[in-house]
Amino acid sequence: MLRRLLGLSVIALLPCLAWAQEEVSDPAAVPAGSLEVVARFGDPGPSGIVVLPNGRIFVGFPRHAQDHKDATLAELVDGKRVPFPDAATSLASDRPDRDRLVSVHGMTSDTRGNLWLIDDGKRAGIAGIPDGAAKVVGYDPASRRQLASVVLHAPALLQDSHMNDLRVDLTHGAKGTAYVTDSSFGTTPALVVVDLASGRQRRVLAGHVSTAPVQGFLAILDGKPLRYDPKHPTFPIGGADAITLSADSKTLYFAPLTSRRLYSIPTDVLANFDASEQTLEAAVRDEGEKGFADGMATDPQGRLYTTNGEHDAILRRWPDGHFDVVARDPRIVWPDGIYATGKYVYVVAGQWERLAGFNEGKNLRRPPYLLLRAALDPAPEVAPAQAAR
Repeated sequence: MLRRLLGLSVIALLPCLAWAQEEVSDPAAVPAGSLEVVARFGDPGPSGIVVLPNGRIFVGFPRHAQDHKDATLAELVDGKRVPFPDAATSLASDRPDRDRLVSVHGMTSDTRGNLWLIDDGKRAGIAGIPDGAAKVVGYDPASRRQLASVVLHAPALLQDSHMNDLRVDLTHGAKGTAYVTDSSFGTTPALVVVDLASGRQRRVLAGHVSTAPVQGFLAILDGKPLRYDPKHPTFPIGGADAITLSADSKTLYFAPLTSRRLYSIPTDVLANFDASEQTLEAAVRDEGEKGFADGMATDPQGRLYTTNGEHDAILRRWPDGHFDVVARDPRIVWPDGIYATGKYVYVVAGQWERLAGFNEGKNLRRPPYLLLRAALDPAPEVAPAQAAR
């Protein structure tokens, strides 16, 4: 009898023993997509990225986290950073702030191939934003000629503003309209609308759910749970941040950094300086969840791309609202600036969660900082989990 019971026990344990001998694979741990390293940067770390149809690549190196002496706007030539439009404008200097680039953060191109950037005007270790430092600036890349420089001022600009990213819409205004996300170094995020011909500017949707950080927001970065708390920050403070235009410029998409929601607003409404705040708020549409994203971009086919720092990934949202994975790789550490062409999506891995301010005073960022690109088609196949044999 005892022998029979022992035999039955062994038979019952066989499935468990077989399972114990196998290793379970997690598809999320396996890289996906055809990721290439375009460039490797030492300090200072990069943020914005623009790639023109002729292949020219421009990268921004802001000074709000590190007050460096290198170029804040550079063209990537043969793998090296070349100050753009020239050394006098892009390198640190004693020139008045309105006559030079102080801290280039977000960047974009318009439908004519011109280069646009937001100078957040902020330097690490210096309180506030000096007059003339924060501005929207445009260049003709071929001639290096400055097309516009619109200095931001109160009440559109606050002293705790973090002018983060921008898009330029040539379908509204005599010379176009810029839409800027102010994620705020404090707790006052908003969108800023700028008429590039007149310099007229206004601050909108301040405090609205579509621009405000979600209190208690939790993200898993570098395997650690980080929670948004403006009084005890262990996570980058972040209201309105990611921003992109639809391919036809009829819709602006935007989102707070500390939120998983995606929002949109018709540019016909947003670009109208006579539209009331109530009209603007009523025109905002909640487009649903998109995950944790710092950057967004749109390709010529109207597909929307979002960075995802929690999963070291680039996701793609199709016009019908469904998502797929373009790339997933452990080298995509806090993907920030992103730019989509007809064939590739480019992304800058900024390592922002490793700044000293979020790690008990220890700077965990380690160069090189990577500029990466992934082919848009075909999309990688993400297989279900299977036991490794």
